[in-house]
Amino acid sequence: MLDLSSLSNLPTTTGAAPWPGHEYAKGWGVFGLPFDSGHVLALRAFAESDFGPYRSIWHRDPGGDWSIYVDGPRLDAACPRYYGPACSRTAHARIEVTWTGKASLRVTMNTPALDWTLTARSTPILDVLNVLSGAMPLATWRPPLLVHARERMAQALGMGKLKMAGVMPSGHNGKLMPERMYLVDESRATLDGIDLGTPVRLKDNPTIGGVALPARGVLAIGQSTWEILDPVEHDRTQRQISGSTSPEGP
Repeated sequence: MLDLSSLSNLPTTTGAAPWPGHEYAKGWGVFGLPFDSGHVLALRAFAESDFGPYRSIWHRDPGGDWSIYVDGPRLDAACPRYYGPACSRTAHARIEVTWTGKASLRVTMNTPALDWTLTARSTPILDVLNVLSGAMPLATWRPPLLVHARERMAQALGMGKLKMAGVMPSGHNGKLMPERMYLVDESRATLDGIDLGTPVRLKDNPTIGGVALPARGVLAIGQSTWEILDPVEHDRTQRQISGSTSPEGP
């Protein structure tokens, strides 16, 4: 039986990217989950990054507007750093993740009020691919040919036309590097009292600022890297966060 509950115990730290000139975030999350109502949710639970651990909830409404909510020290040291220019709203929130089973979890947020449950599952093909992917060195993410091969495999698994490397809305050149992926077909969510409906597999990938998310629900474990745009800003942000005595937030 699939057991992901150990993800709740990942050590939190401020670290460094695997390659010079890059910043990173490492952990797990729901890469994306579309609902038949037109809403899309995503979760990032990064135990490590250049700027420290954080969690974030992404939400796209049926009209196509994105919001990102962050439980962490600063918005510019979390997902809005890369995707904020494509959002109608970015804000702080309190985000709690509770594992209710070996592959099931409940995610809650205070403002806006979110109550989200989901269960991940594997398949025989994913079991094999996850073993192979976890055994491959990070260097295999450098050659574009091998990145494209992973994109084609994701498409064969029903995730649509994903690009695991490209330019973020912020202008950063980024790369998504999942080590393991699982499907999410079972989920319920309410946002400010609105039932978001039933998970669905879309014909076209939902996008944020031109960056495609999966066409079906996917939970991924791994890391992302981005080329540093401004080394002075990067170092200043690190120093400010490490010297802060009280995080921002509601």
